[in-house]
Amino acid sequence: MTPTSIQPFEARAPEEELADLRARLGAARLPEAETVRGATGRRRWTQGVPLDDLVDVVRHWRTGYDWRVFEERLNAIGQFRTTIDDLGIHFLHRRSPRADAIPLIMTHGWPGSVAEFTGVIDELADPVEPGAPAFHVVAPSLPGFGHSDRPASTGWGTERIAAAWAELMGRLGYENFLAHGGDWGGVITTILGGRYPERLIGIHSTLAQVPAGEITGALTPDERRWAEETGDFWASGTAYARLQQVQPQTIGYSLVDSPVGLLAWILDKFAEWTDTADSPFETIPMDRLLDNVTLYWLTATGASAARIYYESHGSLDPGLQVEVPAAITTYPRDIEKYPRPWAERRFRRIVRWATPAAGGHFPSLEVPGFFIDDLRAGLAAVLNPTH
Repeated sequence: MTPTSIQPFEARAPEEELADLRARLGAARLPEAETVRGATGRRRWTQGVPLDDLVDVVRHWRTGYDWRVFEERLNAIGQFRTTIDDLGIHFLHRRSPRADAIPLIMTHGWPGSVAEFTGVIDELADPVEPGAPAFHVVAPSLPGFGHSDRPASTGWGTERIAAAWAELMGRLGYENFLAHGGDWGGVITTILGGRYPERLIGIHSTLAQVPAGEITGALTPDERRWAEETGDFWASGTAYARLQQVQPQTIGYSLVDSPVGLLAWILDKFAEWTDTADSPFETIPMDRLLDNVTLYWLTATGASAARIYYESHGSLDPGLQVEVPAAITTYPRDIEKYPRPWAERRFRRIVRWATPAAGGHFPSLEVPGFFIDDLRAGLAAVLNPTH
């Protein structure tokens, strides 16, 4: 096997690991209930995950959830590994049967994983509607996430990851390609568009982070509300990010040793960042969230995944410009929402700007049908820009 070879990969968790997970869930020692009991809607979550909700999910995880179903799904899509820059990288790869398919790399963020895309990959690669565009879909696991290796030294920030993704697509024979991402995947997609314009046909992102510095100009009422909500998020909603930025090892002990601790840490963000009135399970099936959490648990990547904040938080080059065509979709309950006049300071060729009526931070899980349609429309605009 050469260092640049690509190897098929299948993972099957030993039954004893699944039994250990169930045993830990059954023996979990839980705290007393939150002191805001009796509150309704999102106010129930003001101290974090409510005890009753957590107990319900833990019970289902222990007695009703079937990991093997998700394992089979990953294997059916097609899993592979390769070594890039001395690190093993895992990725899903679904080649389209269509002769006109275009390569597309899709990058997840935290607290997500490739589990975010398993429900949409087939339709993107082999659409039911013959006239719909088709893509050769590549979905890598970020370093330290899932079945990618855990870096043993510092340096694996978003710039290095973007370089690895460009190398990965080249190895697969995709000299030119499209890119999509949200959360950290949106940052990496931005870097791909800015650093590799000769390779990128264009990008689609649900995160259009603007350069730092003074921002002037009149805003519409909706744009001003977006700016205020994003400011509120950075002011009071980023304690998790600060902890993972400065002390990922400390929180990592809980995330790797306690499945309930891991579940609560991730469930809290799904509840806060989805477009729901109360529970994230209004839009995301419980099993789909548990696919994601169980992947973190079985690969023991709670700590290594958290380190992306240590490596990259606040590191996006303020001078980076994206000149390739860009389609931006901002979902109403996402955590960072920037007005278009601000985004245009970085994304110089926005060919489509979408503001859906529903959806949050995890659109491929919350509104998968709309997500597919929107991604197609955005990439169609990128492929046929009018300016």
